[in-house]
Amino acid sequence: MPRDFLKNAKDEYDVIVIGSGLAGLTSANILARQGYSVLLLEHHYQLGGMATWFKRSGGHIFDISLHGFPHGMIKSCRKYWTQEIADSIVQLKGIRFENPQFSLRTTFDRKDFTRILIEQFGIQPEVIEGFFNKARGMNFYDDQSLTTRELFNEFFPGRDDVVRLLMEAITYANGSTLEDPAITYGIVFSNFMQKGVYTFEGGTDALVLKMKEELIRNGVDIRIRTLVEQIEVSPGRQVQAVVVNGRRIRCRAVLSNANIKSTILKLTGEQHFDPAFVEETKAVRLNNSSCQVYMALKPGEGFDDGVGDLLFHSEHNGFDIDAMLSMNVSSRTFSFYYPGTRPGSNRWLIVSSTNANYRDWADLSEDDYQAAKKHLEETTLDCLEQYVPDVRAKLDHIEAATPKTFEHYTRHLAGSSFGTKFEGLQVSRTLPQQVQGLFHAGSVGIIMSGWLGAVNYGVIVSNDVDKFLTPSTPAM
Repeated sequence: MPRDFLKNAKDEYDVIVIGSGLAGLTSANILARQGYSVLLLEHHYQLGGMATWFKRSGGHIFDISLHGFPHGMIKSCRKYWTQEIADSIVQLKGIRFENPQFSLRTTFDRKDFTRILIEQFGIQPEVIEGFFNKARGMNFYDDQSLTTRELFNEFFPGRDDVVRLLMEAITYANGSTLEDPAITYGIVFSNFMQKGVYTFEGGTDALVLKMKEELIRNGVDIRIRTLVEQIEVSPGRQVQAVVVNGRRIRCRAVLSNANIKSTILKLTGEQHFDPAFVEETKAVRLNNSSCQVYMALKPGEGFDDGVGDLLFHSEHNGFDIDAMLSMNVSSRTFSFYYPGTRPGSNRWLIVSSTNANYRDWADLSEDDYQAAKKHLEETTLDCLEQYVPDVRAKLDHIEAATPKTFEHYTRHLAGSSFGTKFEGLQVSRTLPQQVQGLFHAGSVGIIMSGWLGAVNYGVIVSNDVDKFLTPSTPAM
C-alpha cells in the first residue's frame, strides 16, 4: 500500500499553509505561536522551497541557490524564529568582482562602496551621498514610474562601469533589470548596504532543521509529499477547505506560499474572482529563472582562501541583462563553501549560478537538453580554472540544474527563481478582498524575493491572517 502522508491529520484546522518556502514557514510559525491550529503542506520531500539543499554520494551537501542576505535577517530570525537561528548568521567578507571593466574586492556595504566609487571610479563624494540617500529613502508609497535605468542616469550618466558595480549583484540576487521600477532596486540595495552580505553558518539543511524543530514545538502539523489539488471556495467567496492528496480538509483560512498566478488561476479557479482581477492576475509577468552547476572536490582537496566567498565573474564588456540571461554564458556568480561553512565537516564545494530564460531550456529536445547541460558544466569548469587551478583533477562530483529542474522541484511557473515582476505584489496584497480567508505570501514584486524579503513578507501576511481570524470587537 502507498504511504498515507496525511495519516492522523485532523479534518479541520484554523489555517492551512500551502508551501514551505521561507514565507510559508515563517507564517506557519507565527500563527502557531498565536495559538491557531496550523497545517503546513509541502509537495516535496524536504521543506524550504528554494531555500533547500540536496545530498550526493561521498557526503556532499549542496545548498540550492545563492544564499546571501542582508543584516536585517538577524533581527527577523531572532524575533520570529529563535535566538539560536539568529546566532548562526555570519557575514561574508570576501566578495569579488572580476570583469573587463574592473577587478575589486569589497565587504559590500555603504562605507566600502563609497571608498571604491571615489578611489577607483572617480565619483564625487556628494554624488555618491545623493545616490545612496535617494535609494535608501524609497518606499512603497513613492511614485513608481521611475525606472532603475533612470535612477542611474540621474547620478551616473554614461558610467556603465558604475552601473555594473551597483547593479550586477542585485540582478543575481533577485533577477531585477534596468527597466524595473527603481523602488525594486533601491529597497533591496539599501538593505545590503547597511552592513553587507550574510549567510547561515552550518548550511541550509541545518537552518531548515532548526526551523522544523521550532515549528513542531509550536504545534504546527507538518506534512511532506502532500500536493494540494484545489482550494475550495463557497458560493459566497469564502475559503472552506483544501483538497490535498485526494482528501478534503476544512479550514478557516488558507495562506498560499505557491506562485501567485498558480494560486489564483489553478488552485482556486477563475470563477471565484472578479473578471477584472483575473485579467490583472494574468497580466502579472514572471521573473526569470536560473541555472546552477554544483561542484564538490575530492576529500583532501581544497582551494585558496583568497578566492573569496562570492565571486561575480564576467567576460562581457559592459552590464547587459540580455547577455546575463543568454545560454551562451558570459557571466557567472561563484559561491565558495569552505569547511568552516559547515563546522565539523571537511568539504570544499563550489556552486556556479547564472540567470536564465525558461524557454531557452524548455524548448530543447531531450538529447539537446542533456547536451546543453553538459556544455554548461564544461564551460563552467573552464571558467573556474582561473580561480581554482586544476579543478578538473580535484573534482569529485559535478551536476547542473536548469529552469526545468526548478520547475520540477518547486512547481514554480516557468521555473521562476525570482517570483514575479512588481505588479505581482498588488495582486498578492489584494487577494483577500476577492476571497475571504485566502492569503498569499511569496516572491512577488522582486522586493519580496530573497531570504529576508520572504521572511518579512511571511510576517506581514501572517498578521493579516490573524486580523481576519480574530476581528476586533467594536467599541460600545
